Amino acid sequence: MSAEEPQSDPPSVSWPDIVKFIRQLGHDIRNNLNAVELQSAYLAELAENPELKGEVKRLREMVSEIGTSLQKVSATLGQSAPTPIPYVAADFVEDLKQKLAKDFPNESAKVNWEVKLRDEKLEIDPLIAQQAFLELFANAFHHERNTPGITANAHLDKGDFVFELREPKAQFSLSTSDWGREPLHHISQGHYGLGLNRVRMIIEAHRGNFAADYERPTSTLVTRITLPLSK
Repeated sequence: MSAEEPQSDPPSVSWPDIVKFIRQLGHDIRNNLNAVELQSAYLAELAENPELKGEVKRLREMVSEIGTSLQKVSATLGQSAPTPIPYVAADFVEDLKQKLAKDFPNESAKVNWEVKLRDEKLEIDPLIAQQAFLELFANAFHHERNTPGITANAHLDKGDFVFELREPKAQFSLSTSDWGREPLHHISQGHYGLGLNRVRMIIEAHRGNFAADYERPTSTLVTRITLPLSK
């Protein structure tokens, strides 16, 4: 292309079309992986050498990991359709703490919990809502592996349930104005910038609010989830 020729603008693709494409691509790749898995199982039956059997087993494990990763991406893109039930807020936080300790046994020990709740109830789908909160912690653990500690605060404010995750960040230059609204914006190996968008979709499906703010005086990133209490 010569210097005089104008460059064409990139195509404008809607988010639903991107989601449809990624999910279809993942489905097609998983079909091919299933074929590889069947072929590997057949090779394992034919193999007599123990070393060869071990290599086939490792191959099948690798194929399985790829399939699992694709399923996680598809699940992250899915729309949230919660089935809300009355759930005691303090119980939800306690369930979250136990699940966090199970899924992140090393990192969860760094979390300092501050819970000021009584018997207030939420109207939530506890399993789907828990996925959003766990994603917040996973995101924090991934980006700050050497953080001295994270504070999780659950309390009431003006009749709402408020959860704040406070992460020490000496350096932070990102904008928080569109927090959770920029899927695929920050991509790295094994991470595709979909987690916070998924959190936002789940919280908004529960009639809640999801936002973040960086407090420069204390060098702290504060991520906040607000959910209405049950009436």
